[in-house]
Amino acid sequence: MEILAIEGLTKNFYLHNLGKTIKSCRDIGFTLHEGEFIGIVGRSGAGKSSILKCINRTYLPLQGTIVYNSQAFGPIDLAQADERQMLQLRRYEIGYVAQFLNVMPRTTAKEHVMSALLEIGLAGEAERRAKEMLDYFRLQEELWDIYPQTFSGGERLRLNLAHAMVKRPRLMLLDEPTASLDNKTKVLVKDILQQLKEEKTSMLGIFHDLEFMEGVCDKVFNMSEGSFA
Repeated sequence: MEILAIEGLTKNFYLHNLGKTIKSCRDIGFTLHEGEFIGIVGRSGAGKSSILKCINRTYLPLQGTIVYNSQAFGPIDLAQADERQMLQLRRYEIGYVAQFLNVMPRTTAKEHVMSALLEIGLAGEAERRAKEMLDYFRLQEELWDIYPQTFSGGERLRLNLAHAMVKRPRLMLLDEPTASLDNKTKVLVKDILQQLKEEKTSMLGIFHDLEFMEGVCDKVFNMSEGSFA
């Protein structure tokens, strides 16, 4: 089943202080099927992250369609969806692993992971599943009740992974999910991505670690100057 179909996706940025337009990505098109993993590679600044952020609607595309086959609304163009629809899709169906940690103030690591389950009504199992996920990603138990602003880069990324993956989303967007991880943790990430694929989660990921991608990605697109080479 086709879960995502993108056609003509284009995103530019206008720098008002310079009166200059920066072209990020242009005329991007591909389809993603249920349980499929597509990887995107390319040099920094090629426009890879803009694709994920347009799908997640952190960025509003300039042109193009992003048709997602949702459970809540059926086929929906994410480029045109309203904020209420996007909030529901991010909460229940779309997971996003960013390179940078974004946690509410005075929220501990465990509470951050639990919040992903609490917001979808799984209060009864939130603490248990959060502990299992934190343990899986080898975040030491003494860190669970600490505010993560003090964490190292690798610990923050592991917390991001735990928060996104604990609710097993239908569509997972991964922006450099192994950027600051040691080799042992990379193996854990690869294993859970394989589990998610077996559970029919569809995934789109940006990577610089080409070795990590082997055996995980079903297709790989190479970006250059804002478009697929």
